Amino acid sequence: MTCTDAQVRLLMKERTKGRTQQQAAAKANISSRKTVQKYERLGELPSELKQPRAYRTRSDPFAEDWDMVVGKLQQAPELEAKILFEWLCEEKPGKYQQSQVRTLQRRVSDWRALNQEREAMLEQNHRPGEALQTDGTWLTKLEVTIAGQPFKHILIHCVLPYSNWEWGAIAQSESLLALQRGLQHSLLKLGAVPEYHQTDNSSAATYQVAGMSRGRRAYNPDYETLLAHFGLKPRRTWLSSPEQNGDVESLNGGLKRALEQHLLLRGHRDFAGLAEYEAFVEGVMHKRNQGRQAKLAEELAVMTPLAVKPLPPYQAVRVKVTRGSLVRVHNNVYSVPTHLIGREVEIRLYEWHLEVYYKQTQVERMARLVGQKKQAINYRHLVKSLLRKPGGFRGYRYQEALFPQLVFRQAWEQLQRWYSPRKADLIYLRVLKLAAFTLECDVADALTRLIEQRSRWDETDVEQLIQAPTATAVPLLLPFVIKLEVYDRLLPETVQ
Repeated sequence: MTCTDAQVRLLMKERTKGRTQQQAAAKANISSRKTVQKYERLGELPSELKQPRAYRTRSDPFAEDWDMVVGKLQQAPELEAKILFEWLCEEKPGKYQQSQVRTLQRRVSDWRALNQEREAMLEQNHRPGEALQTDGTWLTKLEVTIAGQPFKHILIHCVLPYSNWEWGAIAQSESLLALQRGLQHSLLKLGAVPEYHQTDNSSAATYQVAGMSRGRRAYNPDYETLLAHFGLKPRRTWLSSPEQNGDVESLNGGLKRALEQHLLLRGHRDFAGLAEYEAFVEGVMHKRNQGRQAKLAEELAVMTPLAVKPLPPYQAVRVKVTRGSLVRVHNNVYSVPTHLIGREVEIRLYEWHLEVYYKQTQVERMARLVGQKKQAINYRHLVKSLLRKPGGFRGYRYQEALFPQLVFRQAWEQLQRWYSPRKADLIYLRVLKLAAFTLECDVADALTRLIEQRSRWDETDVEQLIQAPTATAVPLLLPFVIKLEVYDRLLPETVQ
C-alpha cells in the first residue's frame, strides 16, 4: 500500500506511545499492519525511498534522427520544435505522425535546458522613493473603439519600483509632449516627487550626439527643462538593456492583462468618448494600486512633496504663415485661413489637437498629425485662391487633399473625359466651393447621382440637386401669465 509521509510520521508517533502495530495502522488510516512493520524496519519516509526512474517506458521514436535534429539546433538554437518536425517529415516521408509533435517538443525543451545558455534576470534592490520609471506601451491590441472607430493609442506608464505603484496617461505617440503629460499626471496623482526619473533612450528624452560613436546619446534640453520644473534628476537605461527598466516593463504586461479582463467583464470595447475610456483605464490602475498602499506609504515618507504648479497641457511654437497659407510645425505641414498669410502665429500643440492663435485670438483648431513629413490641408482654406488661379490646381503639390472623398476624384476624372483640361478644372473647383460653403455630404450625394447617370453635367447640375433648406415656421407663443389664485385652491380652508 502507498502511504504519505504524513501517515508514516503519525504511525511512528503512535508506536512511540506504546500502541500496537494494528492500533497505529488504524490511527494513521492504513489498512494493513504489515505496512507499519515495513516502515519500522526501513526507518525512512516514502519520499526518501523513491528512486528516479532510469529507464524509458516506451521507445524513443526520434532516436535514429536525433543527431540530425541536434545539428540543426547547434547551427540555429532559435529553431522551434514544430518547424523541426515539419523538416523531419520532409526528410523522412511517412516515418512520423502528427501526434508525435509534442514528443519532439519535450525532447527539444530538454536539450535546451542542458545545452543552451540563457541570460539571467538580475533582481535589483530598490530604495523607497528613489526613482520613477516611465515607459510607453501600446494598447492597440485591446481593440478598443471610440464611438465605433478603431482607436490607436499608447499608455505613458509610470511605476515606482519599490512599491509597484503605477499610473499614467493615454497618448497617441511617445513624444516629449506625451511624456510630459504622463509624468505630470502621475506626479499630481502621487502628490510627491522621487529623486530620479528613469526612462529608456527614446527620442522623446534623448538624441544621438552628432559626430560621436553610435550609442552616444545626450538628454534633450526640453526634457531636462521638464524634469527641472518638478525637481527630478534624469536617469536612463543603457542601450539595448530593457531589463534596467524591468519593473515598468513587467507591469506593462500585467496592466494589459488586467485591462483585457475588465473589458471582457464590461461586455464590449466601445466607449462614447476619450474621457470615458481614460476613466476606465484609471479605474483599473486604481484597483491594482489598492494592495500596494503599505509600501507606497514608505515611499511617500521619504519623497519631496509636490509644490510646483502644473505645466500647461500644450507646447507653444511661433511660426510664420507662408505664401501658400501653410505653417510647418515639427516637420509637418498644416493649412490655415488665407487672411493669416505673412503673419506670425502661435501654434499650441496639445496631445490630440493643435490650436492656431493670432494675437491671443484663436482662429483655427485641427487634429494633430503623428510622425513627420505629413500634411493636413483643408480645402476650405484654399478653394477661393484656386478659383482665382485655376491653372495652379493641376500641378498643386498637395492636390490629393483637394479630393475630400473618393467620389470627388471620380467626378474630376469624369469631367476630364468630357471637357478641356482648363474647363474640367474650373467646373471641379466650383463644385469644391459648393462643398466648402454648403454641406460636403450633400455635394457628395449629388456627385454620386450624376456619375451614375453617365451624361454630361457641370456645377449647375450639382447646385440643382442640392436641396435648399426649407424655412421652418416659428410657432406663435402666447405670453405666459401666472395666476396666483390657482395656488390658493391648494391650501386648506383653515389656512385660508
